[in-house]
Amino acid sequence: MQKKIFLFFILLLLSSCGYEATHSKKNFKNYNFFIAKLNFEGERIINLKIKEKLNNYTLVEKDKKLILKISSTSKKITLAKDTSGSSTNFQSKITLKIEVLINNKFKNNFEIVEYFNYANNSNKFDLKKYEREIKSILAETATNKLIYKLSNI
Repeated sequence: MQKKIFLFFILLLLSSCGYEATHSKKNFKNYNFFIAKLNFEGERIINLKIKEKLNNYTLVEKDKKLILKISSTSKKITLAKDTSGSSTNFQSKITLKIEVLINNKFKNNFEIVEYFNYANNSNKFDLKKYEREIKSILAETATNKLIYKLSNI
């Protein structure tokens, strides 16, 4: 009986749930724009993550030809301090300022802001590593919002 239950759970775990990434190469065919040129300013880590996510939209020419100028910044803000004056809570905030040109004509300017609150860690090495992960995740989330906005232009 236990073998049957175990086998059932293994089959359940191995079966496909139908998950498909929103911005996969398969689904980018649904968007009617392509990015002809990308210009970046600001934080290198954030810009690399954005470029990685937008590469699918530079491959195949579509109806709308977009040129993007992206300026990224990140800030670490202290939210709370203890009685001795050392920080206990932080906020990591990234800001993307995007200028969109369609067919070499100015179309739109907008800003995407993402932030995350977290507690301080006594191990500074782990804290820096955690902050890099947070930046990467925030950049990915902001890029998903950017793709959504571009598809609605």
